[in-house]
Amino acid sequence: MHIPLSFVSPSGSQGGPSFLLPLAGGVAALCLLAGCGPSASPPQSKPASASSTPLVPDVLNDPAEPLNRGVGVFNTALLFGVVDPVARVYQVVVPKPVRNSIGHFGYNITYPGRLINQTLQGRWQDAGDDSARFLTNTTVGAAGLFDVASKWDMPKPKADFARTFQGWGWMPNSYIMVPLLGPSDDCNLTGTALDRASDPLTYLGDSERAIPATIRFNGISSHTGLAVRIIRSEADPYSLSRLAWSYVGRTDTPDWSVDGPKDPATMDTLHAATVQLKDPNFFRAGRTLTVKIPETGRIIPANVWLQKSPAPLVYVLPGIGSHRLSTGSLNMAETLYEAGFSVVATSSVFHPEFIERAATAPLPAYPPVDTADLFGAISAIDARLERRHPGRITKRALVGASMGGFHTLHLAAHEAMRGPDAMVIDRYVAINPPVDLLRGAKVLDSFYRAPMAWPEETRQARINNTAHKVGGLALMPAAEINDPPFSGIESKYLIGLTFQLILRDVLFSSQSRHNLGVLEAPLSRWNRSAAYKEIMGLRFEDYGDRFVFPYYQTRGIGKKDFRYHGDLRSFSSQLRSQDKARVVTNRNDFLLDAADLAWLNQTFGKSRLHVFPEGGHLGNLGSPEVWTEILDQLDGLK
Repeated sequence: MHIPLSFVSPSGSQGGPSFLLPLAGGVAALCLLAGCGPSASPPQSKPASASSTPLVPDVLNDPAEPLNRGVGVFNTALLFGVVDPVARVYQVVVPKPVRNSIGHFGYNITYPGRLINQTLQGRWQDAGDDSARFLTNTTVGAAGLFDVASKWDMPKPKADFARTFQGWGWMPNSYIMVPLLGPSDDCNLTGTALDRASDPLTYLGDSERAIPATIRFNGISSHTGLAVRIIRSEADPYSLSRLAWSYVGRTDTPDWSVDGPKDPATMDTLHAATVQLKDPNFFRAGRTLTVKIPETGRIIPANVWLQKSPAPLVYVLPGIGSHRLSTGSLNMAETLYEAGFSVVATSSVFHPEFIERAATAPLPAYPPVDTADLFGAISAIDARLERRHPGRITKRALVGASMGGFHTLHLAAHEAMRGPDAMVIDRYVAINPPVDLLRGAKVLDSFYRAPMAWPEETRQARINNTAHKVGGLALMPAAEINDPPFSGIESKYLIGLTFQLILRDVLFSSQSRHNLGVLEAPLSRWNRSAAYKEIMGLRFEDYGDRFVFPYYQTRGIGKKDFRYHGDLRSFSSQLRSQDKARVVTNRNDFLLDAADLAWLNQTFGKSRLHVFPEGGHLGNLGSPEVWTEILDQLDGLK
C-alpha cells in the first residue's frame, strides 16, 4: 500500500488542459479514497444492517456517469496518443530553465484575473501583495520571465473565479467530464470560463494564438508521465478523479483537530505517503514485456529493467491489489535496479489486470491457486527473457511486499513440490508478510468499521472531514507531512478504506468476468455507482462467506483448507529448513500479533529475520535503513 500525498491545484486557470490536473502531481494521494460511490443509497430489497452500511466519504453527484466515462475514455486516448508523446519531445527540445521562464511568464500575465477575484472576495491584503509581486516580476523579472518575487520571499496569494464563487456560497454539486479539459463541476466549469475571459492572452490576434497555447502546454508537459502512469495503474481512474475533484478542489479548510488518541501502528503506516521515486520517469527507463499465459490463453504485461551486463534478476511482487506501475512497485524496482539487479515488476494477483488475464479461478483468495497462477506467469516471463537475452540472467530472486510477501513465502515453502524443469528461485525475501490471512482480513474489516465508534448523527460529517484532511495534506509538499493530524479512528479508517477499495475492484472485476450471482446491482462498466455502493457495504468476511467459499466448496475445498493454506504456520518445517527464505518486518505491523512475531523468530532465526521496532505495515519502506537490510538479505546473489 502506498499513499503519496502531493497534488497540484485543480483549477484549470493556471495553465493547460485540466484533464491532467487531478492526476498529475500525485492524485494517487487519494487512492485510499478513490471510487467512493454517491452518498445516496439505491433502493434495497431489505433494510441495511450496520455491517452493510458503506462508510464512504460523500462525493460530487454524477447523474451523467455513462456519458462522463465516455468522455473520460476520449480524454485518456488523447493523453496517451497525442499529449504525452508531444510533451516528451517538448521536454527534450526545450531546456528546463526555458520551460520555467515560460511558466513564470504565464503566471505573471494572469495577474488581472487574480486581482479581480481578490477584490471581489474583499482580500485587500492579498490584492496588495499580488500587485507588488506583479510589479516586481514585470520589471526586475523581465516581463515575468524570472520569478524574482519568490526569491525575495514575497507572498503568492491564489485567486480565481471558482474560489470566488465558493466563497460566495456556490458549492460544487455535479461532476462533469469535459472534452479536452477533463474533470470539472458546475462551479469550476463556470469559473474556468471566466478565468479565460479575464486572461489578457485570450484577446491576442490570430497570429499570436500560439503564445497562450504554448504557455498552457508548457504547464502540463512535466506532469504527463505521472498522469499516464496513474491512469494505467489504477483499476478505475475515473472514480479516482471524481473523488479528487470532490475534496482537493475545495477552497474551505478542514477541521485539523485530532479528536482522540493516535494509533502509532497505523500512523506509521500512513508514512508510506512519503515514498517517492528518485526519477519520476523511471518507469520509462525499462520496457513493457508481454507474454501469453498458457493456462488462460491471454496476454499479460510486465515491466522489465535489465542491466547491460549479466546480473541476478529480481521479481517484484507488490502488495494486495497493487499494479506493477504503482509507486510502491516502482520504488522497489528502482532501488533494486540501482543496486545492480535486473528487475521485473508484475501486478498483484488481486489486481484486475492479473485477475482478467492470468487467473485460472474466477476470483483470488485461495493461496495454492493464486501462487500457482503467479508462478506460472513469472515462469512465462522468465522463459521469454531467456530466449531474448540468453546469458543475461545469472540468478533469480523473489522480493514480495505485504500479500506479495505472503505469496513469496508460500512459494518458498512449496519449492520441493515443483517439477525438476521448473524455474529455479535462488532467494525469497518477504517484506511485512502477514502470517494468518484470515486474521488479517478481520483486522482490516475492523479498521473499515472504525467510524462506527462515532455517534451516528456526526459520523458522516467526520468521515467527510477525514477525507477533507487528506485533500488538504495532498496540497502540501510530502516533506512537510511529518505528523499527519489523524486520530486513531481516522488513521485506522483510512487504511481500512484503502483495502476496502481494493476489495471493491476485485469484486467488480471478478464478477464482471464470471458473475456468481451474489451481487444484486447490475455490473455495467459505464455506470458503476449502484454496484460500487453495494460492494462497499460488504466486508472481507463477506467476500469469503458469500463468494470464495461457496465457489471452492463445489470443487471439494472447504474452510479448513483455507485456514490451513492461509496460515504460514502450517508450513513451519518447510520454511524452517528453507535457507533461501528471508523476512524483513516491523514489530508494530498491525497484521501481526505477538504469536506471529514469536513464530517468525522461531522459524527464521536471527540470520534470516530482521524486525524493525517501528514502521507499521510498509510505512518505512522508503527508509534507507530498511533497504540496506533488504539488500543484505539478497547478499550473495551477485
